[in-house]
Amino acid sequence: MANEYILTPEGKEKLEKELHYLENEKRAEVGERIKVAREFGDISENSEYDDAKNEQGMVEARIAEINQILSEATVVAVPKRSSRVNVGSTVVVNMGGRERTFTIVGGAEADVASGKISNESPVGAALLGHKKDDVITTTGPTGREVEMTIVRIEQ
Repeated sequence: MANEYILTPEGKEKLEKELHYLENEKRAEVGERIKVAREFGDISENSEYDDAKNEQGMVEARIAEINQILSEATVVAVPKRSSRVNVGSTVVVNMGGRERTFTIVGGAEADVASGKISNESPVGAALLGHKKDDVITTTGPTGREVEMTIVRIEQ
């Protein structure tokens, strides 16, 4: 079964920029590190060479991952005006007297630290399709029930 990736236009652009950087700058940088490390002599006991080869493997794996995501992704058009929460919406919710702001994105571009939550996460999935003033109860990431009231939806 193939993965289903959902990206916002912004998320697609961000991945394309990362791919360009990895393919055009990072690859060359790591290649140079490998070349320099080889010049140190015996590569069987050369930690610089091992580190550079490991980094090369990680860079190539990330390039392959991004290429796969971009080739299989569905880019969702963010509605200009909608009274309901969609992928791409920024939602302000009241959670126990505290306002939190989330942007609903596809799993490939989720970044909880910057407030971007996946449409597949418990909170993201619960918010989809709801409108301002709706009260939603869902299971949070810690396994506890979370009650949220939608304060505002921005597109």
